[in-house]
Amino acid sequence: MAVRVLVVDDSGFFRRRVIEILEADPQIEVVGSAQNGEEAIEQTAKLRPDVITMDIEMPVLDGISATRKIMASTPIPIIMFSSLTTDGAKATLDALDAGALDFLPKRFEDIAKDKDEAKKLLCERVRFLARQPVSRISTRPVPAARTPSIPAARPAINKPVATAVTPAAMPRRGMAKGGIKLLAIGTSTGGPVALQKVLTVLPANFPVPILLVQHMPGTFTPAFAQRLSQACAIEVKHAEDGDVLKPGIAYLAPGGKQMLLDGRAGNPVIKVIESEPHLTYKPSVDITFRSITKIFPKETLAVILTGMGADGREGARALKQGGSTIWAQDEASCVVYGMPAAIVDAGLAEEVINLEHMGNSIAQRV
Repeated sequence: MAVRVLVVDDSGFFRRRVIEILEADPQIEVVGSAQNGEEAIEQTAKLRPDVITMDIEMPVLDGISATRKIMASTPIPIIMFSSLTTDGAKATLDALDAGALDFLPKRFEDIAKDKDEAKKLLCERVRFLARQPVSRISTRPVPAARTPSIPAARPAINKPVATAVTPAAMPRRGMAKGGIKLLAIGTSTGGPVALQKVLTVLPANFPVPILLVQHMPGTFTPAFAQRLSQACAIEVKHAEDGDVLKPGIAYLAPGGKQMLLDGRAGNPVIKVIESEPHLTYKPSVDITFRSITKIFPKETLAVILTGMGADGREGARALKQGGSTIWAQDEASCVVYGMPAAIVDAGLAEEVINLEHMGNSIAQRV
């Protein structure tokens, strides 16, 4: 059965362009279109499509508001079309918070090297997301935690200051227990929301540095780092070449580049390099994880969260062979159970944990 798609955009030219691309795929059927958010809500209720492509800036009702209303009433996988600008980054992050599963640049030349590849990628995303049960995180009961829960951090008006664990449970800053000296997290589709859920639980006195690799364009990662830092008790920094790792700080890999760990265990530093053109993921979890094996081969807790594909599997394999600990998010709480599934299927995961418990579990382990 063909994937049924609703195309939403206020530009008639862009709607026709997207419809033409999608209908060229025999596995996809465009069942309707809308030129603003209000029409999108009405068409969604009437047509019940499998996937919606949604513009952000539209008259009458914008795409973010429409996404929020659709996900509250008739949850359906939504792909946002976004401009690769600073304002576009902030709006896209808002759309993901509202429930959109994925996003693509509105300029197709930003998606891939040539038009045919861009068209193929759009159709692949649509077909893939049509299989994702978007309501399962909110409707399925969360499995009971294996260990007693740690009190969660309470949000503050500005930057959170409450700790996620009690002083008795958490070692002093720079004194991680259990031999863990570094936390490394890799993620892709669904990652912005998942990372926020995990990191907001960690206390300000978290005793080890954190490396974050999220598949995201270079114009998006500075805004994403700033958003995470404002929401978390820990500091989240957009990684720069030469950054010296410090406990309680999370370093987000810059989009479009590769982030490596360099130096030595007593003085680890971040190295940011240009990515080779042929690489699919920029940044790549595999590349970052492999570089960690040279500095902390036995002392890393590596976590793979929701995401499409298998990036991180080989890097996690190298870390596990060195003696590090590998965890994966469970299928029930993933937006896309691709990257975690690759870890689990390869027999690399020592723990498979629901997203609701991931932050507390990390705090307890570290």
